[in-house]
Amino acid sequence: MACSPQMIFGRKSESTQSPSGGFISRLRARLNRGDSWLTRDVRDLMPGGRIDENTLEELETRLLMADCGVETTQRLLEGLAGRVRRAELADLEALRAALKSRIVDILTPVEAPLEVPATPRPWVVLVVGVNGAGKTTTIGKLAHRLREQGLKVLLAAGDTFRAAAVEQLKIWGARNEVPVIAQGTGADPAAVIFDALTAARSRGIDVVLADTAGRLHNQADLMGELKKIRRITARFDATAPHETLLVLDASQGQNALVQARMFHQALGVTGLAITKLDGTARGGIVLAIANELAIPIRFIGIGEAREDLQAFNAGEFADALLGVPVAGDAGST
Repeated sequence: MACSPQMIFGRKSESTQSPSGGFISRLRARLNRGDSWLTRDVRDLMPGGRIDENTLEELETRLLMADCGVETTQRLLEGLAGRVRRAELADLEALRAALKSRIVDILTPVEAPLEVPATPRPWVVLVVGVNGAGKTTTIGKLAHRLREQGLKVLLAAGDTFRAAAVEQLKIWGARNEVPVIAQGTGADPAAVIFDALTAARSRGIDVVLADTAGRLHNQADLMGELKKIRRITARFDATAPHETLLVLDASQGQNALVQARMFHQALGVTGLAITKLDGTARGGIVLAIANELAIPIRFIGIGEAREDLQAFNAGEFADALLGVPVAGDAGST
């Protein structure tokens, strides 16, 4: 049975969050739901209310089952055993605080919201990832965020292998009132994106968000096509793409880490959007990716609404994992 880090301490969310709740409150509720993650409270493992080696062993098991991975789990627990022996972690709250500190240490270096500089124009974001990760939806949400910042946005329908992907992008374009450059099914994706860049320059567009077909991370020929898109983009602007954003599905667990490794090796990923955290209680994969790859995490997502994609914040995410109530969460970071 899998357990999530926030259930290490056996705390369920205090109430069922409605869709109108703050983003972090909803993230905490969706990561920490249902009784299936825990059959007993960690307090039951504390003889006389004291933390001992058995408590730490159980903590280690639950972190591993939450997709933190061996290396990250060892880093999280490093030094805790010595503090237990020295009686420096006298109660559950002290253990929680120590673990949060270590989680924040891992996540803070990758807390890096996406910032669009004043130049160049257009500023190009190439969005990549495997089928089903949520690339097109993420593009639509990101377009909304950028429009809210007063930027002119254009979408490039580079996933030419699925007619549905083009139609979905057009729907997001209409919803956000931004133009979409598209061609027919089977068109050369690199040509579509080059046309979009040319159109963006002539229209005074600030940001181009380029969709790509879902790529299986273990297929060299498909990775090769993404490299071709990057080469063609660089012909338009030697500095482009200015951001290569990899979209990962958190519910894929350790497979998401494998995908991140392969895409980063092939393309030099500059940012991550980790989606579908509402579909898993194993939020530890975010820690594993941060610890191993140290790629900036731009966004996390918990649902289909435009507001369900938010900038990543290390402290808030740690609190959500540990089930800590968030006071005054407005859900609009």
